[in-house]
Amino acid sequence: MNTITKISLSLGVVAFIFINVFFEIRFFQGISKFFLDLFDTITDFIGDYNTKRYLERVKKEKIVRQKENVFAKYNRLVEGLIIDFKLPLTLESFTSLLCILFSISMMIIVLFMKNITLSFVVTLSVFIAILTLFVMQSKAIKAERVENIMTAEEVLCPLARHGVLVAIKKVMESEEYISPNIRPYFQQFIDNCENNGYTFKQAITLLNKQLGPKFDNFTKKAIIFEYNERKGMADIFLDIIDENAVLREINTRKDRIFRKMNRDFLLKTIIILLFFLYASTVQEFREFMLYNDLGKFINTIIISVVCISFARCQMLQGDLGIGGDKK
Repeated sequence: MNTITKISLSLGVVAFIFINVFFEIRFFQGISKFFLDLFDTITDFIGDYNTKRYLERVKKEKIVRQKENVFAKYNRLVEGLIIDFKLPLTLESFTSLLCILFSISMMIIVLFMKNITLSFVVTLSVFIAILTLFVMQSKAIKAERVENIMTAEEVLCPLARHGVLVAIKKVMESEEYISPNIRPYFQQFIDNCENNGYTFKQAITLLNKQLGPKFDNFTKKAIIFEYNERKGMADIFLDIIDENAVLREINTRKDRIFRKMNRDFLLKTIIILLFFLYASTVQEFREFMLYNDLGKFINTIIISVVCISFARCQMLQGDLGIGGDKK
């Protein structure tokens, strides 16, 4: 840009500012209002579209049994994340948000890679890795929940001989035995039994649904004990304490194995990254990897392999599951 061009641009900017100020045109305010209105219109359209899809999905699920395919697995995964992280989203709105972020990220990566196909592969791999991180955190939340349920069971079981409802009310008097994460469900159980007209079986079944599969065994024993109480039957609850001790040992071993797997993967990834950074100090290598098409392809393969390997590692851990989470 030569001197004449710079002077012309400067004069043009000064003239533009002067006209806006003198005639009170407020050009930028009009543009910002236009974009805000456009954003509101798009947001409303997406919201209405997602609401329509949500209602159609709920109706379809009530009529048609969903087939086990990749879409069903995705829906189950996302719904689990929404529940675990308490997100104010539906499955449809989460998917829309994910697509928008994916598109924006891909456009940014295209600016650097100058290749749409490679940018798509890199963006997809990175999003798989990010989603896997959320799944990892979700597993940690579930593990903590199972631990809280086991602690509550171990306090309730010795007291259940006086009645399950009586035992829960007695334990709820102190805040140290039942975790705040699951405490509201037990309080709702008490209210359902005493104030909301629920039978014991209805209330304990609802509590079971809220707490999950880990509470199945306690629920079955509680129903049997409530409606078929006989002398010495309260001892059936003590089996749960022994079961929880075994589950804790299994979970401890799994946790130790998983930590080692994650630590080894992280160490290998750091070694690859450090090698790349060290090699990038050589100008020829840096130019080849960053600006050559073959180098960009190699970078894409490396990023994809790392991200997919990370997802695979976590999937293997997920297949083993959390002790007590499934029956």
